Amino acid sequence: MNKTIDDLANRWLKRKPDGLSALENRVLQSTIERTTITRDTNKAVAFHQTFGDRLADTIARIGGSWSFIVGFVAFLFLWTSGNVWLLSRDAFDPYPFIFLNLVLSMVAALQAPVIMMAQNRQTERDRIDAAHDYEVNLKAEIEIMALHEKLDELRHSQIIGMRDEIVKLAETVKRIDERLSQQQSAS
Repeated sequence: MNKTIDDLANRWLKRKPDGLSALENRVLQSTIERTTITRDTNKAVAFHQTFGDRLADTIARIGGSWSFIVGFVAFLFLWTSGNVWLLSRDAFDPYPFIFLNLVLSMVAALQAPVIMMAQNRQTERDRIDAAHDYEVNLKAEIEIMALHEKLDELRHSQIIGMRDEIVKLAETVKRIDERLSQQQSAS
């Protein structure tokens, strides 16, 4: 059974072939060729990442972790306690900790854009994953429709076979009935 993309698009997607997206064409082609379409999107994304992308992701991963928060709170506690109690006379950043505010502002000024870059890349990865999920789901739906079609054809052929057998049995019963009628009339 030679199927074409045009046939499958009309039958299963109820659309004309020229109205299909590249993704839908790829799914129909893989259905015709009986190949899989699943792939590891993480490998594809990782292959195209630059050093800066990987660095931003690492910084965002560390900056958004509990270990960073606990470590940063410990750093702030050491800074303030060291400047208030231990170095009360010779404190390098006396209360109200202006130098600490400058350091925190610089960290925030650098960390926020890096985290936003990582979030933008994550959003792009999510779009790629969503498109791939759509592709896999479409392929699964098409394969299920194809299985339903095959089952319907099989059921139809079985029903025709049973009908033919019933016709043969009816003819056999009719012949038997005729013989019995002839035997009864002869006796």
